[in-house]
Amino acid sequence: MYKILEKQTLNEQVSRMVVHAPYVARRALPGQFIILRIDEAGERIPLTIAGYDREQGTITIIYQKVGATTRLLDTLNAGDHLLDFVGPLGKASEFEGMHKVAVVGGGLGVAIAYPQAKALHDLGAEVDLIVGFRSKDLIILEDEFHEACTNLFVMTDDGSNGHKGFVTKALEEQLKAGVAYDAVIAIGPLVMMKAVSEMTRPYGIRTIVSMNSIMIDGTGMCGGCRVIVGGETKFACVDGPDFDGHLVDFDSALRRSRMYLEEEKAATERHVCRLTGGAG
Repeated sequence: MYKILEKQTLNEQVSRMVVHAPYVARRALPGQFIILRIDEAGERIPLTIAGYDREQGTITIIYQKVGATTRLLDTLNAGDHLLDFVGPLGKASEFEGMHKVAVVGGGLGVAIAYPQAKALHDLGAEVDLIVGFRSKDLIILEDEFHEACTNLFVMTDDGSNGHKGFVTKALEEQLKAGVAYDAVIAIGPLVMMKAVSEMTRPYGIRTIVSMNSIMIDGTGMCGGCRVIVGGETKFACVDGPDFDGHLVDFDSALRRSRMYLEEEKAATERHVCRLTGGAG
């Protein structure tokens, strides 16, 4: 059993948990993920490691309440326990040769952009951190972001924080201004990562994308995280989750990501019914 030490609501959709998992914390690195199971009847879900403390033996996870399991997870609080908490899994991010980097996060990807940016910043790299939210009310981790980068750009779709536009707008402005990046790291929705990759392609900038959003069981056995990279089939959970964004076939990944929307919707509705006491 793995004890939840802290639980914090970051916004109406997103929460953060600190879990006591010393064996995982001992080896965790940016870019890797864990698999958790709440109880015997629960499904296994992968979540990217948002932070770790080797001395305290803790792992931080940040999750969005979008499905049945994440909604159930959010009913737990500090002092409760998780049945399974396995990791670290996946290949750690590689930062060799990165001295001037743009780290771009959109959606829940902003939570994963943070440890990437922090690791690079701690290594002495100059980091432009670009994060995007739908509105000002949904902005999370702003203090942490400031400490993990050289320059911070926080964008909102509606401009409610004074900076209207997508993350690609801020990145494009930097590129057109002549900022010479060694690499761009993009983490977030598939459409955003595709847009970033296409934007950097004419500049010949090394672009790394994290395909953690398409992972399911986290072991490669289910095949749900198949992704075509450079014409070859890869598995995000065992071959990644980081890949060369200029080689990823985003169109096929987007088609596959929409295959089970109805089933996911039905599972969420059944879970909400059980929580509220209605007929499921």
